[in-house]
Amino acid sequence: MTLIALTGGIASGKSTIRERFSELGAVVIDADQLAREAVAAGSPGLGKIATEFGAGVLDAASGSLNRSALGERVFGDADALAKLNAIVHPEVRRLAAARIAAAIEADPYAVVVYEIPLLVESGHGMATDDAPATWDHVVVAEAPTELRAERLRLLRGLSQEEADKRIASQATDAERRAVADTVIDTSGSLQDTIEQVDALWNTLRG
Repeated sequence: MTLIALTGGIASGKSTIRERFSELGAVVIDADQLAREAVAAGSPGLGKIATEFGAGVLDAASGSLNRSALGERVFGDADALAKLNAIVHPEVRRLAAARIAAAIEADPYAVVVYEIPLLVESGHGMATDDAPATWDHVVVAEAPTELRAERLRLLRGLSQEEADKRIASQATDAERRAVADTVIDTSGSLQDTIEQVDALWNTLRG
């Protein structure tokens, strides 16, 4: 098995790269999707959140997470946010481990692409003094800040100020490049991005 971490800043083109990897035959895991599953109605994670923060963070009708109510509890409260992360992050890791194990069982030579937008910020799976890196390869999606802001304005309806704040709140290009094995430039055409992914795929499978 080859385990790839796919990361990049907001609106950097990660989804395009992920989708192409999937078309080529990779098993794709989306950390954001796992985070939603980790707190889905009836999940162990949601049960722990309700125990920690009270039934008021649940929707009375559906039993699902009331994100607004939870946000009010943790916004501006570092301790509360830390408690929330201590619940959600292990659940995400558990779900990811199950997906990876299933992929290996189905195909010991599978290529698994785990999309983690905040890889650099979280340090998830990166090498430390005590442990080697989890990832066999780290792929970074990259595009100029101006282009990413334009994508946020056009595709998500953000203002220039909102777009700039979102971008500035994340790691820098230099910080992401420092952990990258491969940088894929998504500032060109869709075909150009696809060709870069294909070239990497052929190298990894060669």
